[in-house]
Amino acid sequence: MAEQSADPPSGRRYSGRTTAERITQRRAALLDAALDLFGTGGYAAGSVKQLCGTAGLTERYFYESFRDREDCLAALYDEVTTGLRDRTLAALRVAGPGLDDTIAAGLAAFIGYLTEDPRRARVVLIEVVGVSARMEERRHAELRAYAELVADLWASARAEPLPEHRRLTCVTVVGGVNHLLVDWLMDNRTTDPADLVAVCADVFAAVRATDPVLAEG
Repeated sequence: MAEQSADPPSGRRYSGRTTAERITQRRAALLDAALDLFGTGGYAAGSVKQLCGTAGLTERYFYESFRDREDCLAALYDEVTTGLRDRTLAALRVAGPGLDDTIAAGLAAFIGYLTEDPRRARVVLIEVVGVSARMEERRHAELRAYAELVADLWASARAEPLPEHRRLTCVTVVGGVNHLLVDWLMDNRTTDPADLVAVCADVFAAVRATDPVLAEG
């Protein structure tokens, strides 16, 4: 196993790296191992010992970065969802002016990020579900944030506040996208991700068309 030796005093370099740099690199290696193990075999089957073996580290270095296995899962979830959010927001910034075009661009980025590496999708959509109340709160907060993002886009397009039932519609549609991706995973990823994007875009367009303020847009 790598990284068996103790770190030098803080601020000093060992093999060209400071202690802080070595800690950061070990944490990154453990998160890479967690993505591989949790994203393939599942969270329940990925032990601390397996994580360390995959990362090439001893267990003491695991507890240097994480309190326990769930803390590692939570950190991985945060890392993947941050990447997902950054990719989606970047796509929205360069999307076309129309609401349907903007939503389609965001969907393509969102679905593309998860489907290009199914391990990400499994961690975000399946492995965090039901782990603990804390993880459920995190998961719900992510879904709510995307519903609010869609609601803000919708409100901006109509240039006036979104009624409450329209906001709840955004919650419903975002939940539908989430479940469609779960179905994609559970169905052994047989559907082309481009078809997933097209279906979701059609749903959003149909919902948008029910808004009398935008129906003529």
